[in-house]
Amino acid sequence: MAFSTAIIILNWNGWEYTRACLESLRDGGFPLKDVIVVDNGSEDGSPNAITESFPVVQLLENPENLGFTGGNNAGMRKAMDMGYDYIMLLNNDTEVTAGFWNPLLEEMQSSPQTAAIQPLIYFLNAKQKIWNAGGVYHTWIGFAETLLVRQHSGPYRTDWITGCAILLRSEVLREVGLLDERYFAYFEDVDWSLRIRGAGYFLKVHPGSVIFHEAGAASKSKKPGKEGFLSPRVHFLNIRNQIFQLRKYSTHPKSFLAWPLHFLIFGLKMIYFTLKGRKQKRRAIWNGIVAGMRTSLTKGA
Repeated sequence: MAFSTAIIILNWNGWEYTRACLESLRDGGFPLKDVIVVDNGSEDGSPNAITESFPVVQLLENPENLGFTGGNNAGMRKAMDMGYDYIMLLNNDTEVTAGFWNPLLEEMQSSPQTAAIQPLIYFLNAKQKIWNAGGVYHTWIGFAETLLVRQHSGPYRTDWITGCAILLRSEVLREVGLLDERYFAYFEDVDWSLRIRGAGYFLKVHPGSVIFHEAGAASKSKKPGKEGFLSPRVHFLNIRNQIFQLRKYSTHPKSFLAWPLHFLIFGLKMIYFTLKGRKQKRRAIWNGIVAGMRTSLTKGA
């Protein structure tokens, strides 16, 4: 039986990254007609460039930046409406190896309880160094740890998987839901993973599938300013979303250390940014704490 697969690539003012990613998919043998590029309100001419250079790619344009969550959700809704059996999210700052999707699909088809699977991800500019080999979620402290060493020669289970490159079953998305758009960006993949596992499914990493990633292309400035490479907005989202995680998953008595440990770290960051004279980042930490505590989480994703 043939199974259809769509790849969703999110673009936000990142034409050069998206071009390289699409070229690697094409050169690796993936049919570009099954690629959906979601443009998040780019102002660099990306939509026209994508259409001109890759006319068979399906382009979905959002009128504004809906974040990692809203942008990818729009692409996944389109793919599900089109009847794709499997959907892969793939960051635009990745480059793939030939046929990387085949081991992932084979494992999914042989293991019905596996809801989502990721490849082994190496750094694009240091191709012998692993960027992500899955993750461990430490319930008692509320931290998501990224694994930097593969855990097995074959497919293995993991607590959470990165949204950088993740293949999912459409039927599971309909059951569990899409990304929680309240996150906008950062930690949304951890939340998604925990929801999927909470529904009784497995998450896996397949080391026989390899891609390369230039980490942080969308969040880092090309040149450091007074506030450094990362913008205050990134710090705000990171802090706010960590509190979302605490409120969602650190209510069990075993998580008694999670809250004080996180707030100790937040306080140390505020002191650090104060000493460095980075007032915007110090304010972003505080605003992230306030927003994280005040935002309603009573509704579903």
